[in-house]
Amino acid sequence: MPKKAAPAAADLPASPQTPVRVGIGGWTFEPWRGSFYPPGLPHAQELAHASRRLTAIEVNGTFYSTFKPDTFRKWREATPEGFVFSLKAHRVTTHRRELAKAGDAVQRFIGSGLAELGDRLGPIVWQFMPTHAFDAVDFGAFLELLPPQVDGLLLQHVMEVRHSSFIDPAYLALAARHGAATVFTDSPKFPSFDAPQGPIVYARLMDAQPRFANGYAPRALDALATQARGWVAERPTYVFFINGHKEKAPAAAEALLKRLADAP
Repeated sequence: MPKKAAPAAADLPASPQTPVRVGIGGWTFEPWRGSFYPPGLPHAQELAHASRRLTAIEVNGTFYSTFKPDTFRKWREATPEGFVFSLKAHRVTTHRRELAKAGDAVQRFIGSGLAELGDRLGPIVWQFMPTHAFDAVDFGAFLELLPPQVDGLLLQHVMEVRHSSFIDPAYLALAARHGAATVFTDSPKFPSFDAPQGPIVYARLMDAQPRFANGYAPRALDALATQARGWVAERPTYVFFINGHKEKAPAAAEALLKRLADAP
């Protein structure tokens, strides 16, 4: 019987009081200093500042490096109640030919101290190589490796599949059996289903344009806010502005948050 991943502690069922969590990728980026960050703000205070202007951050560093439990604890302590981190799983778990053999790597990542985030722990994103095609047997075996919880914290797993062969009902059925969500993106570089798939909405938006002050045209942000309100009425929703013209990401996130706050 497949182990179905349950919503993370921060992922309570959607309700009128449940916010759309909106954020950016990471919090350290030099072009943000003097714009998103006030001039002269110490680097050590950037996370505290970002977490009080946004409602979520996707951590990319966990994809490349292993962090100590104390680091996760410090992140939790620096951020306000209600703020959420999503974490990209270490690439050693997903950048391999045979996913079914990733068990030890998965356990090392999950056991590296993530639980120190407590209620700040949001979804875990498993990003696969663009060259990795869908193999139902191997991918199903990988999903079986993903634990439903760590130290009593329920985990919500999100698949970022980047090969067009995953746009397949067989993949969706497999993900659904394991309670896994799938990344929804506007990137022209990667495949995406026409609508978000899974028990949560996890949107990674990568098509920011330099000609717009907020990365996206006002009309596009209006439409996104309408979409996000519809999504969160049905399930927990995360929207991250990632890559593209990264210098625009905080402005895009704040523009979306303002539209959501101004909604009747």
